[in-house]
Amino acid sequence: MDAPRVTLEPINAGSVVDIAYQRIRALIEEGELGPNARLRQGDLAVALAISRTSIREALHRLTAEELVEFKANRGFFVASFRLDAVLDRLELRRVLEPGIARLAAERRTDEDVAELERIVEGQVAASTLRLAHDLSRGFHIRLARTTGNEQFVKVLESLWSPDIGRQLLIRRSATPGWREADAAEHRGILEAVAAAEPERAAALMERHVAATHEHWAREVHADLDEASA
Repeated sequence: MDAPRVTLEPINAGSVVDIAYQRIRALIEEGELGPNARLRQGDLAVALAISRTSIREALHRLTAEELVEFKANRGFFVASFRLDAVLDRLELRRVLEPGIARLAAERRTDEDVAELERIVEGQVAASTLRLAHDLSRGFHIRLARTTGNEQFVKVLESLWSPDIGRQLLIRRSATPGWREADAAEHRGILEAVAAAEPERAAALMERHVAATHEHWAREVHADLDEASA
């Protein structure tokens, strides 16, 4: 009896690089590789059972996303975030996310609305600040997915690394009521999306991201004042 024929997708070099990129990025985002940790190509190649060339390509991709930095004659290291870089990303989000909210309100399905509702409810009931933060990020990513355009998702994910967000969380948690305010603003955006009101959704999102941008701008100025004192 002949063996059944099985169709397999070949594993090409690009696929291996993608896997390495995702694995290393996950280690950084989950905090298993902290800021300034050295990323030894040989060790990573052995751990993932792939070539150093594939590891190097993955690290260059992460470098382009500013999650990793390359130091001449020393190698690759997990990047340490800077608040001024965070401001740059938030400025881009202020331009990008109102458009995402507008499209989401135009294209959302009942399933989209139900999932966004689940995320907001989870954020309100979250047992830890870290979980609340991750759900907050999840709301924005899920809203981007609601547009039906995965390019928005990819761009937003690259702008908002969970690792950086969790580091910022330590400072943000000192602001009274920020968690409740964040969830309430998400609720307002969700209601506009569910009601198919694109302009209101866009305006609420612009106000939401602007408030975050302005908060961290004040933090940057405070740090500069402290450094110069």
